[in-house]
Amino acid sequence: MIVRQFLHHEPVGISYLFGCGGRAAGAVVDPVGEIEPYLRAAETAGMRILFVIDTHVHADHLSVGRQLAEAAGAEYVLGARAEVSFPFRAARDGEELPLGNVIAKVLHTPGHTPEHICILVSDRTRADEPWFVLTGHTLMVGDLGRTELAVSAEQGAKDLFHSVGRLKALPDYVEVLPGAYAGSVCGRRLSGKPWSTIGFERRYNEAFRIGEQAEFIRFMLAEIPPAPPEAAALRAANSGATAAAA
Repeated sequence: MIVRQFLHHEPVGISYLFGCGGRAAGAVVDPVGEIEPYLRAAETAGMRILFVIDTHVHADHLSVGRQLAEAAGAEYVLGARAEVSFPFRAARDGEELPLGNVIAKVLHTPGHTPEHICILVSDRTRADEPWFVLTGHTLMVGDLGRTELAVSAEQGAKDLFHSVGRLKALPDYVEVLPGAYAGSVCGRRLSGKPWSTIGFERRYNEAFRIGEQAEFIRFMLAEIPPAPPEAAALRAANSGATAAAA
């Protein structure tokens, strides 16, 4: 298993390259900024990028997912519920993206956005059980993703409650590799530590701990920060509805 984490500051976010070194098969998740660092990292690791995955249609940055996929000769992947104006590989819940000895299983986790997916990753050379989960803006270290950027805050919170239940069902040892950390506009109580485990978040993430739906919705609707002024325009650009700003 090879995993590389890319921390971004403007905008705040996290991207990943992961895959099977033995079979030279990799994927990039939520790429931000210039595409060259991902291409160089894959080349250094001896991997070909087979998939470029955006966990959702982002509202906090311009995605370079399609550009990277084209440059790498990879498939561009979004959740099957994504409403965009361009072709993509529609990843359905439970689908497995093959990466040699590494298995990337798609989990549909709506809430932050309706099309949001997480990627549950196993390395068959180590074990059949999952090793880590790439959670995008569903579960981050210290908080969950805000729910009002694509639908109503209440509907998003209802969806997120059920998605969180799926992540809670994972074993405590599974590592959480989120799509953002402290400073991101997509959460409220985010930690500056850019990784965690399901077990730690189960104990110390206030939103993740809540087990009753009505209480969860009340919590998620309280103290919603102002929406970033460019959020709607960024989401429109990333869906292909408008031209991306330079």
